[in-house]
Amino acid sequence: MRRVTLLSALLFNLLFFWQCSPTADYAGTETTEADTTEETDEVAGLVKRIMKDKASEFKIEYIESDNEKDVFELESVDGKIVLRGNNGVSVASALNHYLKHFLHCEITWNGSNLNFPEVFPEVSTKIRNVSPYKYRYYLNYCTFNYSMAWWDWERWQWEIDWMALNGINMPLALTGEEAIWRKVYTEMGFSKEELGKFFSGPAYFSWLWMGNIDAWGGPLPDHWMDTHMDLQKKILAKERAFGMKPILPAFTGHVPPTFKDKFPDANLLQTNWDAGFDDVYILNLEDPMFDEIGAAFLKAQNEEYGTDHYYSADTFNENVPPSNDSTFLSKISHKVFQSMANTDPEAVWVMQGWMFHYNDDFWHPTQIQALFGAIPDDQMIILDLYSESHPVWNRTDAYYGKPWIWNMLQNFGGNVAMFGRMENVAKDPSAALHDPNSGKMKGIGLTPEGNGQNPALFHLMLENVWTSEPINVDNWLEGYAHRRYGKVNEEINKAWQVLENTVYSGGLGEGGSESILVARPTFEKQGHRVLTKLDYDPTELLDAWKIFIEQTPDLKGSEGFEYDMVDLTRQVLANYANPLQQKIRKAYEAKDQKAFKENTEAFLAVIEDMDKLLQTHEDFLLGKWIKDARSWGETKEEQDLYEFNARDQVTLWGDKNSELHEYSNRQWAGLLRDFYKPRWEQYFVQVAKSMETGTKFDQAGFEEGIKDWEWKWANKTGGNYTAEPKGDAYEIAKQLYDKYYEKMKETYASSNM
Repeated sequence: MRRVTLLSALLFNLLFFWQCSPTADYAGTETTEADTTEETDEVAGLVKRIMKDKASEFKIEYIESDNEKDVFELESVDGKIVLRGNNGVSVASALNHYLKHFLHCEITWNGSNLNFPEVFPEVSTKIRNVSPYKYRYYLNYCTFNYSMAWWDWERWQWEIDWMALNGINMPLALTGEEAIWRKVYTEMGFSKEELGKFFSGPAYFSWLWMGNIDAWGGPLPDHWMDTHMDLQKKILAKERAFGMKPILPAFTGHVPPTFKDKFPDANLLQTNWDAGFDDVYILNLEDPMFDEIGAAFLKAQNEEYGTDHYYSADTFNENVPPSNDSTFLSKISHKVFQSMANTDPEAVWVMQGWMFHYNDDFWHPTQIQALFGAIPDDQMIILDLYSESHPVWNRTDAYYGKPWIWNMLQNFGGNVAMFGRMENVAKDPSAALHDPNSGKMKGIGLTPEGNGQNPALFHLMLENVWTSEPINVDNWLEGYAHRRYGKVNEEINKAWQVLENTVYSGGLGEGGSESILVARPTFEKQGHRVLTKLDYDPTELLDAWKIFIEQTPDLKGSEGFEYDMVDLTRQVLANYANPLQQKIRKAYEAKDQKAFKENTEAFLAVIEDMDKLLQTHEDFLLGKWIKDARSWGETKEEQDLYEFNARDQVTLWGDKNSELHEYSNRQWAGLLRDFYKPRWEQYFVQVAKSMETGTKFDQAGFEEGIKDWEWKWANKTGGNYTAEPKGDAYEIAKQLYDKYYEKMKETYASSNM
């Protein structure tokens, strides 16, 4: 996705992602909806984990759905706060409603406020909410690597609790698939050595299963596969216990590279992602072995994980089909669907609508209708993947009668930036729901490539789950700030108005503005795969920063305030690096060595100061990313392999010649100090030498030469990277404010930004 083809350019991408086998009767252990006892136990556990010694204040009850729509009720009865719902997710949502609107508390990825009063307020009048959306979808294939690659059970349990609290009932579930494939291919006669040339490392699974790459970041240890099969079972059990319906993968057609040698008569398609990786092999759908392997996979998966009848498959994603003939497209679509329905008659095909945006010059009404026409309406769901910026439903006659889901994508590559489109998120789902032309809009969802950032934006989006009306952003932000920080502060409300009108009034670019400092050094304003153009005046953001600094004495101690303070300070420094870089360029062009020296020193100081600041918060630590990666290793060899995966993904995303370098850039402590800063230092040294000798700087030569240094860094192990917060965030933020605030205002004024 995004400004780079992150999915395979496959000739027949009908095999792409997770298709189901067309053979045999439906087999495997089917997982039905959790019974009331199981759901009660799971929700009771959630209440205990969150409320701790206050859990006894609550009582859980179950009620019928409202015309098949999820419903929750909340009221006080006989001294207890009664949480009612038609399933575990609904009951958890009732608890979240009480937390937010009666206790003024908030639980987010980036800090929570759970300061409870001694006496809990009563719910004087029964509250009843019905969700207008049957489906509340969550996750993107890429999220499992850009954010979740190293998650353990404790982290997953927290996330599933968070999902339940926020009404999510249809999560994508991809963990542990490597063990299923190991079983299938081993039974077909592939050796461990052969599979070692197939399985990627843990940071690249999404692209292995999408048919883009083989083996990169591997070979994958058996220990990983064993532990993550167990982890997936825990994940699915917990999700289903809440009443969620996870979406599982199935056969992709992607086979090991030695498949051609073992089965020389197989009809294989040799494809290349065109991103610097070797060719991969896809088994043609017409080959009889496709049915056999698909059936074996589905049987093995069902035996281990069960199913909820939702299958994700995407034809021609980010790839132009070999023909625009409607008969051809209809035939292919029917073939893909039958590969599911023949095995599971209850199968529902979940398809991304991304390709209709990405390749909109190909997908005209005739082609789209042909693709959809062969599938029963009640056995297909379309994910309008990027609705907040580039909706497709409104130019496809609402997907021509198919049920569809409105989604917020927002993040690409796990990049770090304050960014979003709050007004669109607050109003567009409701507008679509009430639009007479929206057809069968059945849900909303979150589809970020990376999560764990911009909590206000994501929680604003989730506010739509239990309402069909548009949300007033100004009012919502005041309530959010109260819940997040634990008190009302009128000045901080003004700061949030500034944030709403700057970073959260983003444009239609794919992702937020990052910073030139994370780019491979250049004099250009924008780096390779690094966005720097701002959709707002950076001087306005300084006003919010000023308020945050001034309100620190009143709000200090709040987890959410500390994160927001660090993130906002990071953002203004990241923005400031951009005009400084252009000052350096101008000094070079003017042959002004003094100005060049002054501005390069100032630029490097910004990187140093950002690193010092970001050390204070766990959400910005390279050391934690690496520590979490290494924690999965049973041996030092495994630990080193996982560290390579962790380092390489956020820098080169491949070998030293990778076309994808910087796609997953991160503004993290440790990475700033040990990767970005020395890379810029080398650049400035070489530019300074060219100025001294009066020769033109060789930009291409530098870029070629720096690749060896970058590759060496990606292959290192160890390093003095803190995995725990270090330093006083408030003190450092104030120091940086005092150091930079006036300089920034002067710089922006002189640069006419």
